[in-house]
Amino acid sequence: MRRRLLHRVADSDATHITIGADEGLWQPFLPGVRIKLLHTEGDCQSYLLRLNAGATLPAHRHPRDEECIVLEGTLNIGSHTVVGPGGYHLAHQGALHAIIGTTTGATVFLRGAAPKAADVLGWVPWAWSRVMG
Repeated sequence: MRRRLLHRVADSDATHITIGADEGLWQPFLPGVRIKLLHTEGDCQSYLLRLNAGATLPAHRHPRDEECIVLEGTLNIGSHTVVGPGGYHLAHQGALHAIIGTTTGATVFLRGAAPKAADVLGWVPWAWSRVMG
């Protein structure tokens, strides 16, 4: 009986967030890159990035650890690392992150600090202000 009651309580919790694959808003971020913001808590965000084939993210610093999981395609991180579907990448707080690019196109999930223009080398002001508002 206790288990059934706990299942009912859990099933009635409406505080969870679910965003379907066809839901949410993809916004321009950088040339060839779109972002879908999923969740913000303080200075930490969860979001998806979709990069067109040939797109790049400029070198940048991380104000806190950032985790990345490749969902589709492949990412080239700097000149040495290639991460494919299901692959994981952790960028440490304070580290300078090499240029990220893709020849195939890619969709990635990221969780880390909200991007700040000052952390990006070669940033594009219109993209940051549109997304980070």
